[in-house]
Amino acid sequence: MSSEVITELLWAEKYRPRTLDEIVNQVEVVNRLKKFVEEKNMPHMLFSGPPGTGKTTAAHCLAHDLFGENYRQYMLELNASDERGIDVIRSKVKEFSRTRVPSNIPFKIVLLDEADNMTADAQQALRRLMELFTASTRFILIANYPSKIIEPIQSRCAVFRFTPLKKEDVVNRLAWIAEKEKVKYVDEALDVIYELSEGDMRKAINILQASSALGEVTVDTVYKVVGLAHPREVRQMLQQALSGNFSEAREKLRELMINYGLSGLDIIKQIHREIFSTDLKIPDELKIMIADLAGEIQYRLVEGADDEIQLNAFLARLAFMSKKFKT
Repeated sequence: MSSEVITELLWAEKYRPRTLDEIVNQVEVVNRLKKFVEEKNMPHMLFSGPPGTGKTTAAHCLAHDLFGENYRQYMLELNASDERGIDVIRSKVKEFSRTRVPSNIPFKIVLLDEADNMTADAQQALRRLMELFTASTRFILIANYPSKIIEPIQSRCAVFRFTPLKKEDVVNRLAWIAEKEKVKYVDEALDVIYELSEGDMRKAINILQASSALGEVTVDTVYKVVGLAHPREVRQMLQQALSGNFSEAREKLRELMINYGLSGLDIIKQIHREIFSTDLKIPDELKIMIADLAGEIQYRLVEGADDEIQLNAFLARLAFMSKKFKT
């Protein structure tokens, strides 16, 4: 296992909520799960939603509230790092499901993380196990893309949809972690981490940890550790092109690609983000045209076109647009 994966697991375990009451931003999901804890009963479940929004954490908290501190004795967890073909379902999962439970434990839990990566044959075998061992075992499936779960399994599960975390929740948690770890930071840096993580708490914590290794967590250090150019430099390049200074914009582009080692896709994604930034003062009609052009360039890059040639063509088109709008 790589050091990055080990670090992520350690941080996730250290700052993961222990009970359902500690989970934020998923009020509807938590309230439904609490009712199952009160009744000491639950159906098979399918947790779906973007990564880093608390799906696995909610499953662990549910098991903790049901079984207490030693809940791992009554839960089998398989994730993407495990082999989950049909043989594992027929052997390991089946053996765990068929074993008897103590009288004080109503059922065991099988947690299948990233279940949308399971093979079709494994899912068919799992469907049968869910029918046979309902009396002693409950299954919790976690998937970023529930459409990849076969319909017979979906129909056997209660679906719980997790939403991306709110900005205030992510920023407050990052600030709390930074204070616990005695990390110095500026408030703007935490806002930037949230924007880069896009509501993924796990990613946000990893960015915070990587940034803290360089000292105080600032906006510059955050962009440095994630390998992206500062938005200010991207805006400068766009403004130079829109002012008709193609040569200067091209030099700025080369500087970004060389100094930051960015690919064409990285740069076009940052350009797309900056198009709608309030700091870029251009007419809305021009923003629409640039966004349309950025989408065309991104498609060409995905199809294998040369990064520098396509981005130079993008800047050239902006220089032509500048004559029409006189920016």
